[in-house]
Amino acid sequence: MEGNWRGRRVLVTGGAGFLGSALCHALGAAGAEVVTLDALLPGTGARRANLEGSGARLVEGDLRDAELDGLTEGLDVLFNMAGQTSHAGSMADPFTDLAINGHAQLRLIAALRRGSPRARVVHASTRQFYGRPQVLPVPESHPIVPPDANGVSKFAAEQYWLLEARVHGRPVTALRLTNCYGPRMRVMDARQTFLGIWVRRVLEGEPFEVWGGAQLRDFSYADDVVAAFMAAAEALESRPEEASGRSFNIGGDAPISLQALGDAMVEAAGAGRYTLREFPAERASIDIGSYHADDRAFRALTGWAPRVPLPEGLRRTVEWFRPRLPHYLTEAS
Repeated sequence: MEGNWRGRRVLVTGGAGFLGSALCHALGAAGAEVVTLDALLPGTGARRANLEGSGARLVEGDLRDAELDGLTEGLDVLFNMAGQTSHAGSMADPFTDLAINGHAQLRLIAALRRGSPRARVVHASTRQFYGRPQVLPVPESHPIVPPDANGVSKFAAEQYWLLEARVHGRPVTALRLTNCYGPRMRVMDARQTFLGIWVRRVLEGEPFEVWGGAQLRDFSYADDVVAAFMAAAEALESRPEEASGRSFNIGGDAPISLQALGDAMVEAAGAGRYTLREFPAERASIDIGSYHADDRAFRALTGWAPRVPLPEGLRRTVEWFRPRLPHYLTEAS
């Protein structure tokens, strides 16, 4: 991997956030020259501290209005991790959701055409727009039935990028992510993932809530997600005819019920307790029920597979946050 990345010029949008920063650390360790663009908006979990030790150069700016031409010149790879991800937030303010996931993506696409017409692109997409699964595990061919405004805008963003492959011949792949977790994820609240607030509660000695305990989910540890993004970029270089213009599901460890996940969290922390409850009404209306991904296509293309079992990933996550929790309970970047 080091040989593939040494000296490559890489832009990571949303690089001060949870997954973006994990990717920046891995790329830096592999020898890439990394620049990241991040708006550092409140509520996103982005913070400068996430990039400490990565070697990445942070440019603070918002895709909706930032000057992009200088950032998009002479790139080898773009990892597009920037986006609005809050489901409840998208329903409360669909206009901002669309501005970030729609119009801002078009600005980035236009700038990349001007500055790096052959750069490879790996776009961070989501499983959310499948809606309530009609079959498990969910394949890429599943109907698209977005349950909320964020699902609509994220699907639009993915399709804008794939259009670049079909019409302009750019090497582009979109990865549809499942529930991701690990160090640097947002733990102030459940805005990005409910696992974040679970970690906070067990470390504070408070009970956490498990909603709809019988539902199944699969979970991807951050290191495995990063490995998938880098594998996708490498496939775009070595096997573009098979990788480009396609969306791939990225799953995780074997699916687990949410109640069993609660037990696993308590086990990983060595302490804690939870209460079972039904989904609140405002969340039940956009909840998709049980989900786990059929990601055989991506595994076959790249040889990628998740390496971190859920119990180990939870343990690593809790131990990473244990000495750092106070620093992650404010919006300060």
